[in-house]
Formats: sequence, structure tokens, C-alpha cells
Amino acid sequence: MIKIFDSIDGISGIGPKRLQALHNLGIFNVNDMLTYYPSRYEDISSQLPSQTENGAKVAFQGTISSLPKVRFLGSKRSMTDFGLLVEHDNIRVTFFNQPWVVKNRQIGDTVAVFGTYDKNRQSLSATKVLTDIDDSDIQVIHPVSKDINQKTLTQLIENTYAKYRNDIVDIVPKHIVSQYGLMNRKEMIESMQFPKTKFQANQATKSAMFEEFFLFQMRIQLLKYQQRENYGRQIIIDQKLLDDFIAKLPFQLTEAQLNATREILNDMSRPIHMNRLVQGDVGSGKTVVAAIAILAAVNDGMQAALMAPTEILATQHAKTISDLYQRAGIGMRIEILTSSTKKSVRKQLLEDLKSGQINLLIGTHSLIQEDVEFKNLGLAVIDEQHRFGVNQRAILRKQGQNPDILALTATPIPRTLAITAYGEMDVSSIKQLPKGRKPIKTFRGSMNEIDQIYKWVHQEVKQNGAQVYVVTPLVEESEKIEAQDSVATYEYIKNEYPDLRVGLLHGRVSPEEKQKTLSEFKNGQIDVLVSTTVVEVGVDAPEATIMIVLDADRFGLSTLHQLRGRVGRGEKQSYAVLVADPKTDYGQQRLDALVATTDGFELSQKDLELRGPGDIIGVKQSGMPDFKVGDPIKNLDVMEEAQRAAIDTISEPNWDSKPDNQVLVEYLSETMERYKDFD
Repeated sequence: MIKIFDSIDGISGIGPKRLQALHNLGIFNVNDMLTYYPSRYEDISSQLPSQTENGAKVAFQGTISSLPKVRFLGSKRSMTDFGLLVEHDNIRVTFFNQPWVVKNRQIGDTVAVFGTYDKNRQSLSATKVLTDIDDSDIQVIHPVSKDINQKTLTQLIENTYAKYRNDIVDIVPKHIVSQYGLMNRKEMIESMQFPKTKFQANQATKSAMFEEFFLFQMRIQLLKYQQRENYGRQIIIDQKLLDDFIAKLPFQLTEAQLNATREILNDMSRPIHMNRLVQGDVGSGKTVVAAIAILAAVNDGMQAALMAPTEILATQHAKTISDLYQRAGIGMRIEILTSSTKKSVRKQLLEDLKSGQINLLIGTHSLIQEDVEFKNLGLAVIDEQHRFGVNQRAILRKQGQNPDILALTATPIPRTLAITAYGEMDVSSIKQLPKGRKPIKTFRGSMNEIDQIYKWVHQEVKQNGAQVYVVTPLVEESEKIEAQDSVATYEYIKNEYPDLRVGLLHGRVSPEEKQKTLSEFKNGQIDVLVSTTVVEVGVDAPEATIMIVLDADRFGLSTLHQLRGRVGRGEKQSYAVLVADPKTDYGQQRLDALVATTDGFELSQKDLELRGPGDIIGVKQSGMPDFKVGDPIKNLDVMEEAQRAAIDTISEPNWDSKPDNQVLVEYLSETMERYKDFD
């Protein structure tokens, strides 16, 4: 047993109360304590004002040139200031709410202070008085809580290191440490926690980052390896049947669609468990690729399931796929199961599913309820997969005898996340739009231009037969939120333009009414459809050419791109108009990004940069940990090196029995339990 997995309750200075405080910080064992790395380092070596940038955190050492004065600002607030002569510069030092810091100090006393420097005013907003300052001082700053302060935590880390320093061994195999020029683990931890210089801390950080990414990638590759080891459903592919089906499609598949299809069928034809993600921009044609995979499974006597996040999308898939099969003369029983399915219908449907009479079941979360039982599920397709949690996907995967999994997403994944959040999946990308599609022209407008925009919409409908979406963030007016609502917008357009046929759609409308409205819109019986984001996915109206988004800055980049993807599905020129008056830089940047490009892959990278990996496409719910040292966006090159090293390690025959890998194997066996829900 590696000693660094000992509990921390044996460390000097840790009692029951402090133990709980450390647990709240995620520190449970010695390794957690030793690798509870600083969030930043502050250089507290003395500097000169003339050499310091404006706004820099800095330490100045000098002599007091004017007596400290304390002014009280109310009962609990105070301001203490004095002059400090640093060589030839006299600066004003101010402490807030620390009236004791320079008590009994006199003019001429030497003092060192740390804070933020305002070069224009020659003043320092100080936070602390320093002692024993020298030219190589560097202070570590750890993330702390109200229950444990910085000084206490630093002392506990010192106590832990003193007790276990001789038990710290390399986890990353020695040949990898040598290959990538890393520090050994003992030196790395010492230099991270107790650096003497900023350079030393930076060097240690590179090694710690690599170790963190490497161990993460080892877990990913092990999961991937274990999934491949699971015996899958080997499907016999009838290539002639599939070629005939493809030949009878009402459109020609792009090379990207054909490549993705080949990769999927290759997986399905092998006795391994397929776990493949198909990512493609909105309108790139992922559904037909899924339809080919479903046909291959059903033709070999298996059942298929397709799970979608909304009833609208599930219904749309059922119609689209049914139409494709009927056109090719393929008989297949396809049913829909949602929360709206009547009890009597549901009961018969489940009986037929269990007996194998249903070939393809399409639905929402209803597919993963306990009483849903397939006779022979061979393929599970999960659309807009990031909208489902880990447990929901796992339940569907457990249906039948380890069915192949084909996940679809119209939220393209940046390379960063493809090798982190989705590293255990094989990824196929469809980056080509079908022939004849014209890029959507995207414009911005402000709310005070809305009347002109509506007049343009009216003209486009009357002169060019356009169909229009108008999307709002709210259903009805709210006293708490200043934003456009669908009901008021619907009434306004209807009253101002009585010659337009206007429809209304939002989450409170019944499923039957939703479907009726969508059918009317698709069939050209509605000119303008006012809606909330319920049209974000699954609505396919080829004649719709204009998307108006009101208060667009209230939507995320991914949602805006999805909404824009509702138009541009035919051969006519389509437009997206983002109407907003953003009050933040973040809102401004999102809208600028949408106007600049229609490339979903480029936008996903921008979204990742703006929001970070924690929020985008539900990464948090996928089980991906927060990285302590590295940033998978900024440090993608290190992540890729770590991935290569992990793949090379696990690809070696009997890698887990080699002497150089024994500490790594033991470490992984201890820590994999924490990632058992990683999906």
C-alpha cells in the first residue's frame, strides 16, 4: 500500500473539528494534503516603485516618512495611512480595517508592506506588513475556507511533508519523467508547496500539471479499454441493403457523412462494445447517419432505441426516419414513447416491445423507466447527448445485452474537450454541410430598431414568401426580469400586422397544441412563429429563412447557434438577426462571435474560452474533475502530451505487470473508485 493514502487524522495539529474543515476542502488523505497546491504565488521580494507596473501586486521596503494616521469610517471600518520613502520615491500607503498594523511605528522606522500599486497616484493599497523580507521571498496562497485559515493550512502541509517526505515516490513511470524532463515527485511537491523562487515554483508547476493530466488520461484510457473488453453485440452488416437505402435517399450523402457511417458500421461489425460520439454542426445530417446504423441493427434481428431530450425532437425524429425508410420501401415498426403517451397505448406498446414486435422505439426520458423492457436491444442512439445525465445514459446502456451506444451532438466539441470530457469515446466529426446550403447571414440589431426589423420581416413574408421564427427568453412578462416575452410579442405582431398568420409556441402549451402549431408552420400555414427556446432543437421547417432572437444576449453561445440552425435548411438565402443591447462584455463577445462565423466548431472553441470547461455542454455532470494545476484550454499542448504518454503506456502488452509501472497501477486502483461514475 502506498503510504500517501494514509488518513490525515494522524497528522500533528489535526483534531476532529479541523479534520472536518479539511474534508470540506476535499482533503481526506496524505496525498490530498500534499497535492493541495497553491492557487497562486506572490513575489514578496522588495521592489522599487519606478520599476513597478500600474496595478501590480508588489512588496515595498522603506522608511516611514510621515506618522501613521487612523481614521474611522463608521463603527466597524477604518483607514490607516502613512508615507513610505522607498529610495527616492515617497509613496502613500493605505490599510483598510487594520488599525493595529503599524501601531507604535515612528518616522524613520524601516518597514516592508505588500499590496496593489497605483502608479498614477504613487500609492499602495496594502494588505499586510512583511517580516524578514529578502530578494528571494515568495509566498504561497492556497484556497481556504472560513473554517481554516492560510497560516494553519500551510503549517499542516508542512507537518504532513515532514512526516511523509521519505515515503513520496514517483507515480508517473520513470521513463516518462525522463522523456518529458519532469521533476521527481518528491522534489515537485516540495517546490510547489515551499518554493524559494518564482522560477522554482514555475518549474514545479509544469511537472505537477503533467502528472495531473497524465493520471486523468490514464483513467480515461482504462475506461475506454475496459469498455472495449466488454463483449459487445456483433452485428452482421448487409452492405447491399445499406447501399440500396443510401441510393434511394432524397439527397446525396456528403463525404463526411459517409466517413462517419463507415466508422460506425466498422464498430458495430466487431464483437466489442461500441461507444461512439458523432458530432456535427446544426444541419450537417447526423440523423440520417443514425438511421443507417439503426437499419443495420434491425436487419440483423435486433431492436434499436433513440432517446431525445424533448417530445418535439422525438416526434421529429420519428417522422424523419419513418419517411426515409418508407421512401426506400423498408418495412419497420417504429413507435414513440413519451410522458404524453396514454396509459392504454403505453401498456400495449411495452408488451409489443418486450415480445420484439417493435423494431425501433423513439422517446424521451420515458425510455429509461423501470418497466421499459426490450427483447433484444442491439443499438441505443442518444441524441443531444449532453442534455442527459450520467445515470440516465447508464440506464439505457444497461438495457438488453450491452447494446452499442451511438451518441449524437449538434454542439461541436473543441479538441480540448474531445480529449478530456469525451476521451473515453471514439469521436466521428461531420464538418461538411449538405450540398446546396447557403451560409446563413447573421446581423445584429438593437431593441430600438425592432419596428424596422418587423417591417423588414413583413416585407420578406409578403414579397418572398419567407417564414420567420421570433424567439424570446420569457413566456410572459416578468416584474423581476427586463426581457421580451413571447405572449406580448405574439400579440404585438398580430395587431400591428393583421395580414400575417402568426403562431405561438412555448413550454406551457400542451403537447398536442405544440405538435399542431409545428405542423402548421412546417406546412406553410403560419408565416411567423413566436416562440421560446422550445424550437432550439428538433424543429425542421425547410422553408423557414429568418430567425429573429430578441434579447439575444440572454442566451448562451451554443443556444444562439442552435437557434440560428433552425433556418438555412433549404436552398434559399437565410438570415439570423440578433436583437440585443448587451450590458456586459461577455454578452457583447457572444454576439460578436455569432456574427463573425457560422462554423459551430469555431464557436464551440470560443464558447469554451469565454466560459471555461466547467459549464460548457454539461461537462460537470459528465464526471470530469476540476483540475487543480492545469487548464485544459490554456495547456492543451501538455494535455495532448499526457494523452500520448497514457496511450503508449496502456498499449504495451502486460503494461500493468511491469516493475516501472507498479506504483502507477497501485495509485490508479486506489483512485479509480472516485471516478466510477465517469461516463
